[in-house]
Amino acid sequence: MKLLFDLDGHDYEPDWKRYVRNSSRGIIIRNGLIGMVHSTKFDYYKFPGGGIEKGESRVEALIREVAEEAGLVVLRSTIRPYGYVHRIQKSNKGGIFVQDNYYFLCDVENEIVSQCLDGYEAAENYALEFVDPILAIQKNRNVQGSPYNPMMFEREARVLEMLMDE
Repeated sequence: MKLLFDLDGHDYEPDWKRYVRNSSRGIIIRNGLIGMVHSTKFDYYKFPGGGIEKGESRVEALIREVAEEAGLVVLRSTIRPYGYVHRIQKSNKGGIFVQDNYYFLCDVENEIVSQCLDGYEAAENYALEFVDPILAIQKNRNVQGSPYNPMMFEREARVLEMLMDE
């Protein structure tokens, strides 16, 4: 899979302990709109997806995470690699957080199933929205009051820009 870009906070020491947590994320496009998870608490958008569990493939994680976060059932035969973003920054645990975020283009079934949100996802009121990419980019570049590193929002904005340029 091709590297889309690097995001490096340069806010760590090279000899610090590294914490690696790779993820898979779905790019679902319908009528020019992008299927994204909207955090209504902090008003940002993210591609549905999340961490790859031990023993799980990237594709298995994609299918599981898209269903959990967005309530969408990925059609396995439509999955196509798009690229990955390499992110590295100071961890909130002390040390270095390293993550390769693997993005896949995919189609989903029309029917939406129940989400299965983690505690923090439910607290943020994650909701599936098919959104204009320009709106999602604007929201992500103006997030206020979130506890998350702004690199996460910028990562999604830059992937959206790349999709719009194609």
